[in-house]
Amino acid sequence: MKIATWNVNGIRARQAQVQEWIALEQPDVVCLQELKAAREQVPAALQQLDGYWGCWHGAVAYSGVALLVRKACCPQPPVFTHPDFDHETRIVSADIGPFVISSIYVPNGGKDFAAKIRFLEALAGYTSRHAADGRSIVLCGDMNVARTDMDVHPKERKPDAIGQSPQERDLFERVIGHGLVDLGRALDPTNADLFTWWPPWRNMRQRNIGWRLDYVLASQSVASLATACPSFREIGTSDHAPVVATFDAR
Repeated sequence: MKIATWNVNGIRARQAQVQEWIALEQPDVVCLQELKAAREQVPAALQQLDGYWGCWHGAVAYSGVALLVRKACCPQPPVFTHPDFDHETRIVSADIGPFVISSIYVPNGGKDFAAKIRFLEALAGYTSRHAADGRSIVLCGDMNVARTDMDVHPKERKPDAIGQSPQERDLFERVIGHGLVDLGRALDPTNADLFTWWPPWRNMRQRNIGWRLDYVLASQSVASLATACPSFREIGTSDHAPVVATFDAR
């Protein structure tokens, strides 16, 4: 099984890239963020992508998330839901049997830091409730927090920068702390060059001077089957790279 996530930074601008990437990777679940498009603006070829059930949850020119589930893994259309803390079309979830999966786009916080904190607090409550219910979950997406200093290139480390502040990191640890595993780091624990976002200037991407902001977080029962979770810096022209988690199908 493959679960893939990508902040596309505009689905209309990246339509061909997304279709080519899905055809190449053949993921069973696709989580997309920062669509910058309302549902009716999403290209029909993506809305009707062969072999997938899909939910496109977006607004004109801003934010937005999508969740696509391969029909072979989920013969009946899943019920797509939005937790009560969803605002600005930032989260969509679906129960696909083995687990509940969510595509998430945490606010950046640059214009409204308090809104970012509220969202992270609510997300921590969300993971707590699922843990209490004994329900396995997978959270995918752009969390807009670099978990540790190791997740930021030394040239970009700024202790009080948004995305690196102690308050954000503490909240992110609360999200993860309810039984979740950060697959990217768990499977590549010593890689100090594992980034998923790069400032779009001075050839930062080409020089791999970036941050790790995009994650696949999974309950232990799911995480125990994971075999890889790399970032694909060479794919696409978004400022984020796709992240693809592969699981043993035992």
